[in-house]
Amino acid sequence: MMKVAFVVLNLLDSASAFAVSRVPSATRVRSHLRCPTPVAGILKGIDPLLTAELLYALRSAGHGDVIAVVDANFPAASTAIGCVMDEPIVLAGADCVEGITAIGSVLPLDRFVEAPVGKMVPSLGSTLPPLGVEVHEKVIAALGGWTKIGVQAIERFDFYEMAKDAYCIVQCSGERRPYGCFLLTKGVVGPDGNDLMP
Repeated sequence: MMKVAFVVLNLLDSASAFAVSRVPSATRVRSHLRCPTPVAGILKGIDPLLTAELLYALRSAGHGDVIAVVDANFPAASTAIGCVMDEPIVLAGADCVEGITAIGSVLPLDRFVEAPVGKMVPSLGSTLPPLGVEVHEKVIAALGGWTKIGVQAIERFDFYEMAKDAYCIVQCSGERRPYGCFLLTKGVVGPDGNDLMP
């Protein structure tokens, strides 16, 4: 009985090998080229920094959800555990100005709250270093394209706590300036395709 089973298995293996050899070579090559990690493609009118993962997060977030955009030193992995998307989305090599400019090209800001943008600031008794001032000014200037918005200063440890409740964490791994961390509250896209105003 064992010998018969062995012969049957050999016949099945031979049939499989024959079937595979009959598949056109282009199909076999394509199946071997498939990789477990997605390949980045480019879309017209979409900033190349907006990865498929980031676009999914921005699209699936709803009105009032918060997107945390943080610098390279922020504890993104441990903070993201409490978020809806429990792993950080990393924009490799991008700084916060580039990341927020890209995000701002598709994300409406919440115009129904006083300050839809939050920025991390030092704890009481410490001052914001010059590089921190620089990144804040550049990000606010980048946001200026969306008309005037309210920006709230959030103490560093309060920022950590608020980021735990964010929809997702977007880490700009090229941002090394201190306090380059921001919270963006998603708004509503109106019938005209722009941010809905109150």
